[in-house]
Amino acid sequence: MITAYGIPNCNTVKKAVTWLKDQELPYTFHDFKKQGVTAEQLNNWCAVFGWEKVLNKKGTTWRKLSQEEQDGVKDQGSAVAIMLANPSSIKRPVIEQDGKAILIGFQEEEYADILR
Repeated sequence: MITAYGIPNCNTVKKAVTWLKDQELPYTFHDFKKQGVTAEQLNNWCAVFGWEKVLNKKGTTWRKLSQEEQDGVKDQGSAVAIMLANPSSIKRPVIEQDGKAILIGFQEEEYADILR
């Protein structure tokens, strides 16, 4: 089973979900703004992808944080704390298959290689 984690109004999430639908791959969508995300999930994703990749420093949410908050992110623990407090700062989507994180973001070629 595939689970796509993200927020529905994100363009990258929309592209990923459209790709999953076009490939007729069954999936469930988990809106982590409404349904939440746990520290355990974030730590698992960081173990797979690295906290620097899971924390989206290119997005609006990151830019809206104070300089003090940004400067305070020095390791996985501090990054997870920011992401728990600001779920939109998580790079998205995160794709899990059978409970294991396998993809982050959306690159069509990568999805095709891993999910087909």
